[in-house]
Amino acid sequence: MFTKLSKAAVSAAVLAAAVAMAAPAPASAASDPLSCARTTVHFDLAKGQTPENLALAPDGTAYVTLAKARQVAAISRGGGVRILATLPEPADGGIHTPALGFPLTTGVVRAQDGTLYFLYATGTADLTGVWRLRPGGRPQRIAALPAAGLPNGLALDPRTRTLYVTDSTLGTIWRVPASGGTATTWSTDPALAPAGFLGANGLKIHNGALWATNLDKGTIVRIPILADGRAGTAQVTATGLTGIDDFAFTGHGDQIIAALNTVNQVALIRPDGTLTTVLTAADGLQGPTSIALRGNTVHVASAAYLTAKDPNLILAHLGG
Repeated sequence: MFTKLSKAAVSAAVLAAAVAMAAPAPASAASDPLSCARTTVHFDLAKGQTPENLALAPDGTAYVTLAKARQVAAISRGGGVRILATLPEPADGGIHTPALGFPLTTGVVRAQDGTLYFLYATGTADLTGVWRLRPGGRPQRIAALPAAGLPNGLALDPRTRTLYVTDSTLGTIWRVPASGGTATTWSTDPALAPAGFLGANGLKIHNGALWATNLDKGTIVRIPILADGRAGTAQVTATGLTGIDDFAFTGHGDQIIAALNTVNQVALIRPDGTLTTVLTAADGLQGPTSIALRGNTVHVASAAYLTAKDPNLILAHLGG
């Protein structure tokens, strides 16, 4: 979900501090259980093609939000990039977008019928919110979100047809009907709050709970979904994850693979909170922002927000 660039860019001092914080030891190339890392798509940075979030389809297509270009695109199995939608630019150019100062598309999910839901943050009341794109259709905003917020991570519960949204500046998880309507507050737990820049970020539904990352605090937070749909008590399940952005579950219980944006790494996080670096810049990472899995194939998108070169998509094999 989104990474991590202030209006004037992150200063060298802040970056140095981020790298110096506790983080997994670097690896020289893909490390067990990942192997065969390869770059399959190189995006055009000059066109604002900074891949922010990923959603995968059964036919092998990957759907991606290209943040700075304000676009949603489809990536074929062969690596072809097709632009599906470009969102309207706000009247003020997006200069009031919280924390960042530019408009951007962020989280994206795909429903079983092929409908895409995605987020757009502009700092304006007329455009910020949850958007929908049906196959062959045009993008349409289905729920407004506060202009003072930065909607970032998105998750869909197909059972209840409910969308959940992390707000990185307001430290909130919103709940929105997939059919559209009014957004309501689901959780404002302090574990979601920012600590200077961006808080709640990546978001997934897993094993009866919502799991969210907190970029500033370097944590993963688990919040149970109670029987009546309300939020349960939040629990921090992992710490010390410098620059954590998006993540995915590997299919082995609560094991997670996560993008650590500011330190340019991908880490494997075990249920006990211990972590191992499995990808680094040696594998082609350029500030990883999002991760998705299809079977044993791991998709890692890098937006190059901090490296300012070669935003890309990397595929790797996940072993047992």
